[in-house]
Amino acid sequence: MTSTQVLKHSMQYTSKMSIQAKHKSKTTHTWQMLAIYMVLAASLSEQQALKQACASCYASQHCNCSSMGLDFIPPGLTAKITVLNLAHNRIKHIQSQDLQQAVNLRALLLQSNKISSIDEDSFQSLAKLELLDLSNNSLAHLSPLWFGHLFSLQHLHLQGNSYRDLGQSSPFSGLRNLSSLHLGNPWFSVIRQGNFEGIELLHKLWIDGSNLNQYEQGSLKSIKEINHMIINIRDSNIFSEIVRDLLHSVSWLEITEIKLPVEKKSLVQNSTRPFRIQKLTFKEAFFTDETISQAIVLLKEITSLKELEAINCVLEGKGIWNTEEISRSGQSFVETVTIIKIIIQNFHLFFDLEGMESQINKLKRLTIASSNVFMVPCNLARHFSSLLYLDFHDNLLVNKRLDETICKGSWPSLQTLNLSQNSLKSLEQTAKYTSRLPKLNNLDISQNNFGEIPDVCEWPENLKYLNLSSTQIPKVTTCIPPMLEVLDVSANNLKEFGLQLPFLKELYLTRNQLKTLPGAAPIPNLVVLSVRRNKLNSFSKEAFESFRRMELLDASDNNFICSCEFLSFIHHEARIAQVLMGWPDKYVCDSPLAVRGALVDTVHLSMVECHRSLVVSLICVLVFLVILLLVAVGYKCHIVWYLRMTWAWLQAKRKPKRAPPKDVCYDAFVSYSENDSDWVENTMVRELEQACPPFRLCLHKRDFVPGKWIVDNIIDSIEKSHKTLFVLSKHFVQSEWCKYELDFSHFRLFDENNDAAILILLEPIQSNVIPKRFCKLRKIMNTKTYLEWPAAEEQQEMFWENLKGALKS
Repeated sequence: MTSTQVLKHSMQYTSKMSIQAKHKSKTTHTWQMLAIYMVLAASLSEQQALKQACASCYASQHCNCSSMGLDFIPPGLTAKITVLNLAHNRIKHIQSQDLQQAVNLRALLLQSNKISSIDEDSFQSLAKLELLDLSNNSLAHLSPLWFGHLFSLQHLHLQGNSYRDLGQSSPFSGLRNLSSLHLGNPWFSVIRQGNFEGIELLHKLWIDGSNLNQYEQGSLKSIKEINHMIINIRDSNIFSEIVRDLLHSVSWLEITEIKLPVEKKSLVQNSTRPFRIQKLTFKEAFFTDETISQAIVLLKEITSLKELEAINCVLEGKGIWNTEEISRSGQSFVETVTIIKIIIQNFHLFFDLEGMESQINKLKRLTIASSNVFMVPCNLARHFSSLLYLDFHDNLLVNKRLDETICKGSWPSLQTLNLSQNSLKSLEQTAKYTSRLPKLNNLDISQNNFGEIPDVCEWPENLKYLNLSSTQIPKVTTCIPPMLEVLDVSANNLKEFGLQLPFLKELYLTRNQLKTLPGAAPIPNLVVLSVRRNKLNSFSKEAFESFRRMELLDASDNNFICSCEFLSFIHHEARIAQVLMGWPDKYVCDSPLAVRGALVDTVHLSMVECHRSLVVSLICVLVFLVILLLVAVGYKCHIVWYLRMTWAWLQAKRKPKRAPPKDVCYDAFVSYSENDSDWVENTMVRELEQACPPFRLCLHKRDFVPGKWIVDNIIDSIEKSHKTLFVLSKHFVQSEWCKYELDFSHFRLFDENNDAAILILLEPIQSNVIPKRFCKLRKIMNTKTYLEWPAAEEQQEMFWENLKGALKS
């Protein structure tokens, strides 16, 4: 092979390799583009899937996909989402990758699904999660691995699943910030030691233990502090064990659905003081005479217990309690007792608790509400020597029984009494009986049907607060004690309020019929005033500022008339936003109709609406000025004259166009200026009327009918004359009446199409001398031949001949 051939072969090989390299590079670039496209397509597909599954997840940080029938957690969740609500769907399984990208999630709501399994690392990326709700699902067990990375979790809800226990150890050991924990279900039966290890402080612990039958002693002791614990249990033995474990940790223990045991085993056995438990609540519990007597004895051992509650409970018995044993057990430390909606099955057989006097003298607060109480025996009432607060609302107290309940010497320390929603009928008697309470300063007798109010009542000397709302009183009288600081007379249909209450600081007049604010003078120290839902239309600046000490005014939900004065005050008063409660959302205009329903602070009326009288006055002034201007212009432009002419023309139109021959009695009507009367009367009249045959002329001086309107005289004279003779001169064109006579003659000239006008020019008249209003004269002079009075006597004979000829034609 020659060198030339080698070189050629080499070049061909190099060229081939170059082509292959280019092809390979192009192929690699194509695969890279395809990979990028597939990633973008997948991302777009996920976004599209997320948008289709739950649009709110795609658009905002708060993703609400509840009750959408979802079978899975929507794909494509991103770090921008902080709240994810997937409650009330059909999700069964939570996988590892479902929440992997939602690293900023703060709340995850998965309650009321069908979740039965959760991958162990499903929540691994949710280090910022604060609320996790897995309640009402189908979880058969709880795994500690689920919660291992939830370092920020504060609220965990696990109740309503199907697990029977919490496992052999604690599933919550890593949740150092946990504040509330809800767990348990109808199948939950076992609590073991170590189940709550890792939890030191809980604000609230709720356990559904309705079928709890095994509790290992000390299981709850690992929790150092619980502010409020709620547990529903039916096993009375477990109740005692739990109480013993919680003596040093829980502040408020709430027990539901329990039937108290009959046992004498101490609740504080082997426990050292001081205890922490202060409040014990029983809800929907069942008591008997025996169990309640034993419970009172046992609870006395808990020296820290200050408050007892019984809500919606049932008491089976007659009130025959073991008072001797209760007395022997010592003094109770409980200061507050609350009983709400207790059901006593044999209420008619219930005793009056005689023998319990020694147990109540340290009590400070007592509430017995919605429990059919109709009286308290006087002897028992006198032993409530330390009671400060008594609440008997929603019971069956009547005035006759109130006399026994508040007898002399009863409730000696009482400061607050609530008798609302009873069957009291007489305000005068109610006031009289309560006046037996020397230290009473707060009385609530609302929602009793008094119906009327006397003029004078006897009240406790120290009464400061009185609630008379919804008592059907038609007015307020001096029965109201003058020393009050707080008065509530809401919902009584009051139309006015004018009581003299110099010490009053708070006044509540909600839901009445007041149309104005009450006067400030009788209540000078008022700080709080409520006139919500009245018939208030507005309030003035003076009324508002008259309450010098006012800090809060509730005038919301009234039908405000948004007048200019009211709006001006509202928009310019700096204190409105600070003083008005509910401002601005609860203050709406009722009228004018154009702004009905609008918020008062957004309405701005126009100047015409706000200053109607001023605008009317301005319009009147403008109209007057326009009239003056028109009069001036009319005078300057002789409008009046034109009006007269038009009226005359209209009158002439209504008359026959030609007077009957018998009515024509003049040969000519002479129109002349008074300044030319010498020539007319001494020259022309003598020449024409003494001619043979003579001409009869109509002159205004001698022929006008006396007392007749001059315009009518002119019109009639022209119509009764064959001709109209105009004696033209400079004086003529300056005369208004001559102008009028000329114009009327012009009407006749054109209406009848005749030659009735004869012009005599006494002296030469330049066109610029003739005023513009004499346009008719200009036109006649341009269209008709006129006679000029010659200065030479030899030519005057010819003038008269021509004039006589014209009159005869």
